[in-house]
Amino acid sequence: MSATLFFCAFMSKAKLQKFAEFDAFPNTFDARCTLKGQWHGYFKNDHPLVLELACGKADYCIGLARLHPDRNYIGVDVKGNRLWRGAKTALEEQLHHCAFLRVQIDHLEDYFAPGEVDEIWITFADPQPGKPRKRLTHPLFLERYRKVLKPGGFIHLKTDSELLFESTLEVLAELNIEPQRIVRDVYVHGTPEPELAIQTFYERMWLAEGRTIRYLNFRLP
Repeated sequence: MSATLFFCAFMSKAKLQKFAEFDAFPNTFDARCTLKGQWHGYFKNDHPLVLELACGKADYCIGLARLHPDRNYIGVDVKGNRLWRGAKTALEEQLHHCAFLRVQIDHLEDYFAPGEVDEIWITFADPQPGKPRKRLTHPLFLERYRKVLKPGGFIHLKTDSELLFESTLEVLAELNIEPQRIVRDVYVHGTPEPELAIQTFYERMWLAEGRTIRYLNFRLP
């Protein structure tokens, strides 16, 4: 077997092992999840429920959970091998108020009841150049979020992408939604407040390349 084939076989085996572990973790769920409207029962409290969408390895979700033990966090992504890292870290650190859901974001309404979610974070999502309908702040996605968010619930966007940032502002203007806060350079004045100071793997990489990190938040009508 060539070195390339051996490496591919090794990586496939490692990925399969992660999938198996992910399915066995007590804090992970997939498309078979039946907790719609019952998440507070799962967490055994009535604390606010916060989602991180397209969370990858869930660096931000884990960071927020460390800061706020009085809130429940769910990282949502379709890639189980990425979610595995966040789920394992949460178990190792006994972050029992943190769970992970491996599903398509397009189907959020299948897993959360109307008004069940208090906040949504979108961190370093793919800006989808040339594919605006796939951006996580396109009106199609905002309507999905509206169906599960409580009235007045915040949506947070943190990104290195000027395209995603500016296109989101354009969408909000078209929908007559006034952003609650706009930060065009998160680190221009040094270290920001704790929630914005959390850095994902990709954010650290983008900062090393000299990219500007942007943030905004808003409420849907």
